Amino acid sequence: MIPLINIALSQYGVKEVPGKLHNPTIINYSWETGFKGIIDDETSWCSVFMNWCALKAGLQRSKQATARSWLKVGQVIRTAPKPGDIVIFWRESPASWKGHVGIFISYSEDKKLIYCLGGNQSNMVCIAPYEASKLLGFRRLLKA
Repeated sequence: MIPLINIALSQYGVKEVPGKLHNPTIINYSWETGFKGIIDDETSWCSVFMNWCALKAGLQRSKQATARSWLKVGQVIRTAPKPGDIVIFWRESPASWKGHVGIFISYSEDKKLIYCLGGNQSNMVCIAPYEASKLLGFRRLLKA
């Protein structure tokens, strides 16, 4: 899954433009993956970014703009995720439709945080920590 990480890293630092203007690179992620209705960088775009990275890597995609859609893609990983696996978190509540998706990088030493590389993390592509207690699952993408 290293190619997936490399593709995502090639976009490191891409961020939203505050105000009425929008970053054309973020909008392009939407357009290249078929989400023609997304025309701004204000719409939650973590899943769109993952779809774009997976497309470029020739891997399976969720083809949906919701983070939790990734729970239906790839091989379920129950233990020992590897860097490059997909990680899905819940947001607001475990029962909510809301979530976040990124590329697993590592656990913190105490296993309380999961570091992931993704889009729409503090409004940009970066590596950020997420609470392990909000983990919904890991997936390993297969060739498309």
